[in-house]
Amino acid sequence: MRKVCLLLAVVMTLVLIAGCGGGEPAKPAADPAKPFAGKTIRFVAANHNWTDVIKPLIPEFEKQTGIKVNMESYEEQQLTPKLTTEFTSNASTIDVFMTRPLQEGRLFSKNKWYENLSPYLADAKKTPAEWDWKDFKKSAIDAVTLEGTVYAVPVVTEGEIVYYRKDLFEKAGLKAPTTLEELEEAAKKLHDPANGIAGVVVRGQRNPSVTQFSGFLFSFGADFLKNGRCVLDTPESLKAFQYYGRILKNYGPMGVTNMSWPQAQALFQSGKVAIWIDASTLVGPLMDKEKSAVYDKVAFTTFPAGPAGAKPYDVVPWALAVAAQSKNKDAAWEFAKWLTSKDIMNKAIAKQQTVARNSSWADKEATKNWPAGFAEVVAKTGQISLSYDRPLMTAVVEARDVIGDVIVKSIETGGTADLAPMLKDATIKVNEMLAKNNEGGK
Repeated sequence: MRKVCLLLAVVMTLVLIAGCGGGEPAKPAADPAKPFAGKTIRFVAANHNWTDVIKPLIPEFEKQTGIKVNMESYEEQQLTPKLTTEFTSNASTIDVFMTRPLQEGRLFSKNKWYENLSPYLADAKKTPAEWDWKDFKKSAIDAVTLEGTVYAVPVVTEGEIVYYRKDLFEKAGLKAPTTLEELEEAAKKLHDPANGIAGVVVRGQRNPSVTQFSGFLFSFGADFLKNGRCVLDTPESLKAFQYYGRILKNYGPMGVTNMSWPQAQALFQSGKVAIWIDASTLVGPLMDKEKSAVYDKVAFTTFPAGPAGAKPYDVVPWALAVAAQSKNKDAAWEFAKWLTSKDIMNKAIAKQQTVARNSSWADKEATKNWPAGFAEVVAKTGQISLSYDRPLMTAVVEARDVIGDVIVKSIETGGTADLAPMLKDATIKVNEMLAKNNEGGK
């Protein structure tokens, strides 16, 4: 009986000990290298060439961090309404999303839909020094900074560059134009409509023309806005409009006022234009042996200098933002940071994506698949450029239409129309838009 009682006492003691221990097996210690393991984040992206490059790489991030990424992709025209609807509801589950600083930056910032990334960049624990924020192009950093606050990380950039037919230039004894005067002289000399060759093409269609016109405007010493007011009614601005209209009327292709980038690109690609000025991101089809008649005849140079120097744009068409409504902000930042790291940027540039990091463009191995001389032109453009190619304001579409009207008139008349009253009227209209939205601008 004593043995039985002793055995029962031992059993009861073990039961009590187990009860005090909670009755659950001990959990393994968390891996300090994966502080967000088990988290799931939602990534809303645009259908874009860059997205196609990074999508197959995401499992690599999931393995490294233990974070699960649920990715959704939408056409560009669908993405903004999708984001707007979710964020307006204040019940969004989006953690990371692609955003267009030029179209959405001011509106989304005003609505407080972006998480402020400045504290993340300043925290060495969240953003190690080797990630290197200063490695991004200055113009790209400016593009995603508003009132001293960084609201997104630049993904890709596109700068305004000159594409030209090196065979035609060599035959005519011309060198790549370094000034707007030389550009006009080359366009005049190479303009040969009898043989189906236009001297130069730049966008002439009303709204789309504004972005390419910007480099001419800046290089003449003018701007769209200054200190929150429209300043298009200046002598410098007038000269820029006159120049743009003159070269396209005199040395451009027929129907140029109906041309945006696809039409201009197709003409140059088919060998019917000597000089084309547009975005660096449009180079790919020109070098396609199957589709381009000039794939072995294309050369590149930086935007020519005007009276105020060479001032092209180098903008950020797409950036990555962390949603202010995210419930997983630290994990979301890990993902955004990884997607824009040097390693991933190098992998993207190797697939001919025009990424935002300086070091990627300086990497000979990463850029070996680009045409000869192209990386150098892109790198130099980033050093001399402005970070915008349109007035930075909420009603930017409406403002571009107003400015585009003056551009079209100038092209139709070869710059000889009385544009000053039109510019004064355009200035008044844009200022009314700024006042209506209670905003200044850059």
